[in-house]
Amino acid sequence: MNHADHVALLRDGVEGGGAVWADLGSGTGAFTLALADLLGLGGVIHSVDRDRAALRTQAEAMTRRFPVIELHQLTADFTTRLALPSLDGLVMANSLHFVRDKGPVLALVRGYLRRGGRLVLVEYGADRGNPWVPHPVSFATWRQVAGAAGFEETRLLGSVPSRFLGSIYSAVSVRLAD
Repeated sequence: MNHADHVALLRDGVEGGGAVWADLGSGTGAFTLALADLLGLGGVIHSVDRDRAALRTQAEAMTRRFPVIELHQLTADFTTRLALPSLDGLVMANSLHFVRDKGPVLALVRGYLRRGGRLVLVEYGADRGNPWVPHPVSFATWRQVAGAAGFEETRLLGSVPSRFLGSIYSAVSVRLAD
């Protein structure tokens, strides 16, 4: 996948969804860059990853390509409580599949979002993983998991073929109730 593919997977979940977002488990920033592209001028991104070197690489790319985006980086594990402001939305791209028990993490994530805030998930379209993607969640399963975590209006945004576990999809879920 390339930058255009990343943008396409996020577009319908991000556009019109406010300016303050987070990318949890952002790595070197492929989806952080896509998010920056969609937010444009006035966008604020809180990028969270445990790998300090990956965040440095990401910061360099963001400075070169999207200098107008306000980037805040946090070296941390997204499965623990984070010091984040109230968010309009957040992206979890290829990060939730590292979490076996998704409920507690989704409770944290939901708490970061303002009412009407969006969670955009990018995930492999499978329910059985492998050593590199240990706990993926198909869209059908995601709909159930998201609902159990208090998210509503879960819908599929897009899907692309993948040689690795068949496909990669994106979905959006909304925090409506308190």
